[in-house]
Amino acid sequence: MEPGDQLIRYADVGGREVAWTSVGSGPPLVLGGWWCSHLGLDWEGPAFRRLVAALAEHFTVIRYDRPGGGASGHDDPPPADLDEELALLEGVIAVAVGDEVRVSMFGVSSGGAVSSRFAAEHPDRVDALVMYGTFANGSEIAPPHARKGLLDVIGTHWGFGSRVLADLFLPEATAEERDEFVAYQRRSASRESAAASMAELYAFDSTGHLGRVRAPTLVLHRREDRAIPFALGADVASRIPGARFVELHGLDHFPWRGDQRAVTDEVLRFLGVDPGPRTAADPGASVTEPPVADLSPREIEVLRLVARGDTDQQIAQALVLSPHTVHRHLANIRTKLGVPSRAAAAAWASRHDVL
Repeated sequence: MEPGDQLIRYADVGGREVAWTSVGSGPPLVLGGWWCSHLGLDWEGPAFRRLVAALAEHFTVIRYDRPGGGASGHDDPPPADLDEELALLEGVIAVAVGDEVRVSMFGVSSGGAVSSRFAAEHPDRVDALVMYGTFANGSEIAPPHARKGLLDVIGTHWGFGSRVLADLFLPEATAEERDEFVAYQRRSASRESAAASMAELYAFDSTGHLGRVRAPTLVLHRREDRAIPFALGADVASRIPGARFVELHGLDHFPWRGDQRAVTDEVLRFLGVDPGPRTAADPGASVTEPPVADLSPREIEVLRLVARGDTDQQIAQALVLSPHTVHRHLANIRTKLGVPSRAAAAAWASRHDVL
């Protein structure tokens, strides 16, 4: 199928009806299922669709919704553990490409756990493994009290819980974007399914299999990711023999938000494809950029700390300023640089060695 088309199919996998789809042409690139997805709603999002289309120009991109959510419906419970996640992924791959075809894996967020598990269990089937924004042990994502608090609010008040998650996953989103994501989550998963899937995520432990991965591996992680701490991505890479770790800039957890071109460029290069030059039309890219000299010395100081991942409060303390003054400096920086967000300013600083 062409990158612009999507046909959702259904398959019986272990007695459960699973929705899956494929777009593009070329060698198969399988996205491991993550916590909350919806094949139909995701495809309606321009940013998500643009990311998949960039990959689908060179690969057959295969996605699926886990039972208990998305287009797979809410009747069945979600997988209970990583073993069930692996069996589900194995079933989807068998239906989509058969039992003999080699694949590349792209594990986003919690999808990294099942993608790496498949690579460890089937070294003869995996050409390459890419993971983005992921972790080795779910219990390290947040302290015990924070994990319990989030599970409690999701399980008892999914409406409020979905808003908490929107703030966590989309720190730079507008109020309208957050509202849209809240609605998306509630359409993608029931309260019970969302709570069960989040509990499963926190229980994921990949430490036992990461060392057995033999496929060439790339691990990407945004330095300022507030959902999955940056250090956890570095930890994943350190556990896989020969893995390459790449630090990206940005606050948003999802790879299709922010400078998604930085993500797809790294993925495509690693998979042996030339992504081509960036243009002014690329989100996060700029052909002619203002020089550093356009910024005042104080603005450069603020920008350095933004690029380091500091919050406004931390910058205020470091520079002995009020948070309001820091906010004003950042607004001036974004205006002078012509960038739309804090993350884009950090990316600009990285490109110009303002660190």
